[in-house]
Amino acid sequence: MTDDQPRPEPFAPRATAAELDDLRARLRATRWPDAPEDAGWSLGTDVGYLRELVAYWADGFDWPAQEAALNRLPRFRTTVGGLGIHYVHARAVAPSGPVLPLVLTHGWPDSFWRYTKVITLLTDPGAHGGDPADAFDVVVPDLPGYGYSDRPGRPLDSVAVAGLWARLMSGHGYERFGAAGGDLGSHVSRYLALDHPDRVVAVHRMDAGVPVFGGDPAELTPEEREFIQGAAAWGATEGAYAAIHRTKPQTAAAGLTDSPAGLAAWIVEKLRSWSDCDGDVERRFSKDEILTNLTIYWLTGTIGSSMRMYQANAAIPPAQLARRVEVPSGFALFRGDLVRPPRVWLERTANVVRVTEPESGGHFAPFEEPERYAQELREFFRPYRR
Repeated sequence: MTDDQPRPEPFAPRATAAELDDLRARLRATRWPDAPEDAGWSLGTDVGYLRELVAYWADGFDWPAQEAALNRLPRFRTTVGGLGIHYVHARAVAPSGPVLPLVLTHGWPDSFWRYTKVITLLTDPGAHGGDPADAFDVVVPDLPGYGYSDRPGRPLDSVAVAGLWARLMSGHGYERFGAAGGDLGSHVSRYLALDHPDRVVAVHRMDAGVPVFGGDPAELTPEEREFIQGAAAWGATEGAYAAIHRTKPQTAAAGLTDSPAGLAAWIVEKLRSWSDCDGDVERRFSKDEILTNLTIYWLTGTIGSSMRMYQANAAIPPAQLARRVEVPSGFALFRGDLVRPPRVWLERTANVVRVTEPESGGHFAPFEEPERYAQELREFFRPYRR
């Protein structure tokens, strides 16, 4: 580690019996809302499914077993920029060539959980049908205010988090590295490439973020105009959560921090509607997987701090949003993700060297399609290992 960054400490949290007893008692005491007849998922989370999930969370879900599995990952905490940051740091196994460090950044509503299925696929490709020459050293941090990282006193935006990640990578001696992510992680990866182009060899993203264009609309192609209109339409019908996060996150946080059933409703609806699951969330996430994500949020008390990052990002100056990424950029636009940008828009905003459109997978592709996502990263970063 560098002189100004403390040595990382191994990290293996264990929930207490009192914490789990309190969680189960709250779940069993849930005060249920009514719902219109046959509403299903049309008005938000289906109450019938939520009752089923909550019942299993209270009386079937084995958090200690899930926690033990997570603790088998090489997890650490260190202080960066005055904040305690939790991260997985997994080194390449038996590489047969130069090892490229890779920082993977998650988004909302999750944590390092998003990448748990791809870590060994990336560090040890030879054991999973891949080429050992494609092995990475993988760093997967929890964003500040998410998971087991500290909650900042004031929300940090993606620009500030990118600066923290650059320092985290320096602390491990990684002066050249790749960056990848989706959702907020796409935003952070973008600013890593913008602000540290001498260090980020290439950047891979699963989306291009919310489109922002301050020029003459006549300059846009029909495909770009359709993309911007589609994003606006999606925001009008599906973006209420983001409006709350940007404007009044503390109001929602009061209920979601107190009620595990409310927390489940807030998050599971997004796992369903943003994934490539054809309306059946358990086609992509088992109950145990869903509840692992939820229990991390519950035990760390981070739903409020996770939402506040939206407010910080909403204040990023337009000039920052308009910057073009000159670092070699790749995009994997998974079929089941949210509004997908046309290539012409990607080329307007970045130095595009690769675009793929995988036929399956959605917003949580590293979890939904881990083998496919890992292969995307292996192929994209292969030319940048020298």
